[in-house]
Amino acid sequence: MHGKNGDGVGGFSRRGALGLGLGAAAALGTAGCGTVLQEGPGGTGGSTGDRPSGKPSSTVPAARPIGDGSTSFTGRQPHQPGRPVPLEAGQTPPQFVIFSWDGAGEVGNGLFPRFLDLAKTHGAHMTFFLSGLYLLPESQKRRYLPPNNAPGASDIGYLTDDHVKATLTNVRRAWLDGHEIGTHFNGHFCSGRGTVANWTPQQWRSEIQQAKGFVKEWRTNTGWTDLPALPFDYDKELIGGRTPCLLGQDNLLPTARALGWRYDASSPGGRQVWPTKNGGVWDLPLQAIPFPGRQFEVLSMDYNILANQSINSTKAPAHNYPAWREQATGSYIAGFRRAYETNRAPFFIGNHFEHWNGGIYMDAVEAALKHIAREKEKGEDVRLVSFRQFVDWLDVQKPEVLEKLRTLDVGQQPVGGWKGFLADPQKTATGGAAGAGNAA
Repeated sequence: MHGKNGDGVGGFSRRGALGLGLGAAAALGTAGCGTVLQEGPGGTGGSTGDRPSGKPSSTVPAARPIGDGSTSFTGRQPHQPGRPVPLEAGQTPPQFVIFSWDGAGEVGNGLFPRFLDLAKTHGAHMTFFLSGLYLLPESQKRRYLPPNNAPGASDIGYLTDDHVKATLTNVRRAWLDGHEIGTHFNGHFCSGRGTVANWTPQQWRSEIQQAKGFVKEWRTNTGWTDLPALPFDYDKELIGGRTPCLLGQDNLLPTARALGWRYDASSPGGRQVWPTKNGGVWDLPLQAIPFPGRQFEVLSMDYNILANQSINSTKAPAHNYPAWREQATGSYIAGFRRAYETNRAPFFIGNHFEHWNGGIYMDAVEAALKHIAREKEKGEDVRLVSFRQFVDWLDVQKPEVLEKLRTLDVGQQPVGGWKGFLADPQKTATGGAAGAGNAA
């Protein structure tokens, strides 16, 4: 999907593709991998981390305006899980699954509300990495001063006024339904001299301040007075993000830590194992997962699956769609099952609100979420949560328990079962791999 004045060719555009970054190709670095690209285009006030309670709703409590009234303090975020608690000795860890969305703009294709409805139906929470520019009208684009680029420049398109309004509506609903609003920053520069890969920590700080500013000052930038305020304090809400094309994390992290961020989801390809901190911030990467019918693994994001099916074309011949949809769905489900049946590592999935290749990747994400939700609804300890809710849980766990969990490799079951494995976390993990393991 494009903002106005897009100049796309063959489904791609320097300025128009929602969340699509050109020049994003990079090998995952896993032995045996095929063409696996990096990520493509481009404060809750309460404790979280366990099971959701109540049904999501968009009812907002009394608000206290912040700044120009673009945002407001409304108290504790609704529909949050109960207070997280440490695992008990011998307890099986929950299976956490985090669905996240890069860009998080509504451009008239109905995908944002579609997945809000789906999440509500299945009691799921997600993370929406909002691009700040999606709340800035194109008429005001020179307010954006991107590092190493001209004022107002952007490798994603500015939205039309109607789509900015729709994005505000859906972001507001998302937070009220219990989802997290993170950041995908602003201009999505993935190539050339201005790429985010070369930004300094100070330039990342500028980019973050501007991304927050476009959320906190949308009334000033638009002049609109007939829309309700966003119901959260973004200074407190924003605790993590994902960089464009998974680039620039090394220089982002010092700034992220200084700003009090608790996690970053920008690592360019991880494994299905329990996470660690990098520079004092939880490192929560997209993951290599099985790719049905192929001898390599694929990164757990819609764009990366597309890149291995249609060589970057977003409008491949339609006769391919049924098989590709099935393959994409199977990949997500295989990644879930491998973790769920073995080491219980959290499973991270990234997406874009795009109708690439006839919308098959959106169908695959929906099918996978429904499959995972059925396990949860059978009474299994499967938790569909946001990144914020997950790190809330991580932060209350005993360090020796997390360290023991990290000794389990991809597809490795605890020898003797979970009861024995975590009965004494001080003991070193032993035993061989089980389940699918890493594809050769």
